[in-house]
Amino acid sequence: MTATATVAARRAWLTDLPVLLVAVVWGSSYLAAKGVTTTQTVLAVLVLRFAVALPVLVIAGWRRLRALGPAQVRGAGVLGLILAGIFLLETYGVVHTSATNAGLIISLTMIFTPIAESRIRGTALPRPFMAAAGLSVAGVLLLTQGAGFTAPSLGDLLMLGAALARTVHVLAMSRMKSVQGADSMSMTTLQLGGAVTVFALLSFAPGTGAAPWAAAAAFDVSDWLWLVYLSVFCTLFAFFTQMWAVRRTSPSRVSLLLGTEPVWAAVFGIALAGDRPGLLGLAGALLVLAGTAWGRTAAAVPAPEEPAAPAKPEEPAVTGASVVEPAEPDRAHTSLEPAGRA
Repeated sequence: MTATATVAARRAWLTDLPVLLVAVVWGSSYLAAKGVTTTQTVLAVLVLRFAVALPVLVIAGWRRLRALGPAQVRGAGVLGLILAGIFLLETYGVVHTSATNAGLIISLTMIFTPIAESRIRGTALPRPFMAAAGLSVAGVLLLTQGAGFTAPSLGDLLMLGAALARTVHVLAMSRMKSVQGADSMSMTTLQLGGAVTVFALLSFAPGTGAAPWAAAAAFDVSDWLWLVYLSVFCTLFAFFTQMWAVRRTSPSRVSLLLGTEPVWAAVFGIALAGDRPGLLGLAGALLVLAGTAWGRTAAAVPAPEEPAAPAKPEEPAVTGASVVEPAEPDRAHTSLEPAGRA
């Protein structure tokens, strides 16, 4: 290996390591959310988590925020509403299921997105991808059974809904002309701001649990440590690391590294949370991991082209990033975006 190649390899490693750390942090976020959240504090935790992170994003990107046009602001507001739904489903879901199940079920976004996109575009997906999708679905069915065949828990179903909501978010982001080409940091900030507004308004509704200030007053040291971890590492560190990395490597490379998130979710859930999925659950976890990994590879291979049709304008490439899909998507296939979060 030449000196130039050695230097290039070292630089690639130095870029990949922080991105891999983001995947590790995201994998641990399900355990962190379970540590600080109860059924009565979901909205309070969401408000507090993003109230800590949002001012940092506003200050860091103030000039670019002011440059956004009215249409872009409205588009970000719509995406923020979808994002609020994602976080609500995820957070309520993780309270009612295991950290292992949560991390693995949410990874189905990587399967749902290209399937939905192919239906919208009217194009066929490669057969290997469909086989991988079937493998993943079979894995989730086994995973949710634990030690025996039972109905999936409420948390499992909520996490499945969150995976579908993430798919809607990706497709909306890719097809809304008002947000295409917008600055990723500004779009993330506005979406988070819209989501926090939704959480704050819902927290005033009767029967939605403790108010944010009441929950904060009742937190002990452990709760605050979990909350700071979610805000600083799972949100701010993850977002800024992705922005830094995607400018120094390819979006596909970042996406593949972030795709290891469900692996780390399973590791933390089993090793630290004491999750015991049983033999059926372990088999299901392996099938989910294998299916999503195979699906990402298969989706990257274009399907055979149909006979030439009358020419029509190409759809614009997706360039607006968000907290759910933070890296700029690979131009070859929008389904290669990571199923990430801020």
